[in-house]
Amino acid sequence: MDACTLGDLLDVVGGPSVRLQTAPAGLAVPVTEALLYDAHAPLTRAPGALLLAVGVRASAAGPLARAAAEAGMSGLVVRGPDGPLAEAESAGVALLSVDEDAAWHHVHLLLASAIGARPSATGSGLGDLFALADAVAAAVGGATAIEDPRQRILAYSTVPGQPVDEDRRTGILGLQVPGSPANSEQYRVLFAAEGVVRLPALAGSDNLPRLAVAVRAGGETLGSLWVVDDGGLAPDAEEALAQGASTAALLLLRARAAQELARHQNGDLLRRLLDGTADPAGAAHRLGMGLGPDGNPAPVRVAAFVLDSSVSAADVEQTALRLLDLVRLQCEARYGRRAVVLVDGVVYALLPALGERGGAPRRRTNRHGHRGLAEDIVGRAGQALRVPVRAGLGDVVGGLAEVRASRDDADLVLRVLGPELPVATVEEVRPRVTLLRLTEVLGERRELSAGGWRRVLAHDAEHGTEYARTLVAWLDAGCDMAGAARLLAVHANTCRYRLRQAQQQLGIDLDDPDERLVLWLQLRTLGGLGSRH
Repeated sequence: MDACTLGDLLDVVGGPSVRLQTAPAGLAVPVTEALLYDAHAPLTRAPGALLLAVGVRASAAGPLARAAAEAGMSGLVVRGPDGPLAEAESAGVALLSVDEDAAWHHVHLLLASAIGARPSATGSGLGDLFALADAVAAAVGGATAIEDPRQRILAYSTVPGQPVDEDRRTGILGLQVPGSPANSEQYRVLFAAEGVVRLPALAGSDNLPRLAVAVRAGGETLGSLWVVDDGGLAPDAEEALAQGASTAALLLLRARAAQELARHQNGDLLRRLLDGTADPAGAAHRLGMGLGPDGNPAPVRVAAFVLDSSVSAADVEQTALRLLDLVRLQCEARYGRRAVVLVDGVVYALLPALGERGGAPRRRTNRHGHRGLAEDIVGRAGQALRVPVRAGLGDVVGGLAEVRASRDDADLVLRVLGPELPVATVEEVRPRVTLLRLTEVLGERRELSAGGWRRVLAHDAEHGTEYARTLVAWLDAGCDMAGAARLLAVHANTCRYRLRQAQQQLGIDLDDPDERLVLWLQLRTLGGLGSRH
């Protein structure tokens, strides 16, 4: 297990809960444990520890900072903002602060949990479960499997010579217990029981009975342990299995904490990639997104998901968190552990893009591609949250250094989506997003927004004329009078009259191709006429 650093710890608990005041030795210093200060006991040497200044006012904690440094500790935690900043910097220890009304035992639990949940090098946090499965199998005398509540196999024993049956072989190959009504009934019996249960063999050529126990912690079911019973189990097999369940509960809790920590860290890293402040090389290592087969940075794409604006303000925050969980679950099921984060009400997911194409839009896309995934998520979210969800996919970019550009694309796509088109890639709506950006650019610059289009709209508003619509229809039709008439469902002479009046009354020069182009662009964007005629 990698050592937890001060930076790792702050990634998890930093912010409103725990604030960093100073770190003279940097954020890479190891943090090994959180200790409560006891004024009646000597301060023993504890390299890497964080000392919680229990019973000591922040402003009077200078001597404690020096004592912590002498004991080899990494930092001091005080209550309140007025801690001994100068003394901590002089002693070379980090100074952290929590709220003045924070309970020390809560702070200790928070820090200890975060330090203990440091993810392993593999990132799974489940490695010890395989060792436990082997230990249980040796003690009980039968092949053992450890499962989660969804009947996914997390670990299994590899003790030589222990008989297995077809159900075990199939489950291990797919890391999922085969589903059947008989199997479901056995799980119902197991989770209703208080302790170890003996279950008969399921129908099958070589299936064997099972010894099983639910794994629980604090009333929550975390999973289950299963042992193949070939008739040769140890006399104390039930007792050994129950003890194994207690150990499994601790390991599963630790694994879950490690996974949540990894998700939090990856989410924070994605947040910095999205705003362009993260180091791409370091992020690639952390996220497991290095080089593609051609030796270049692996291509990626940002997908953005947002709730329909009809969600009430009171419900939007909680519903957005549920959307975050749903997007994360679906992305991890498709691609493994993914970076997913909620930023300002939008859920962003970073997706590997090997095999995905940029370029020309494809409305009939592979269901296993990014667009298919986005459609699945939007459909599932609509059913689960009972709120419409929209999804925009940015362009495929060549590595993490360009994530911000893909995020900008995805944000633009979200702005042009609607009930008739809830999911789209940027290429599918490129004309719309281009006009949207042009509208913003034109509106920001006075010299770009000035011109005859304002006179046309003002005249229409004052006199009830339709010069603006006629001009846009004529320009859309390539300056063809008959085409404009068809778009407006009027006679060609009516179009001709309106255009002549606009030129005479408003000084519009329709013979100048440059003025025609600018007028069309301004009316379509700033005038808000779009493609309506």
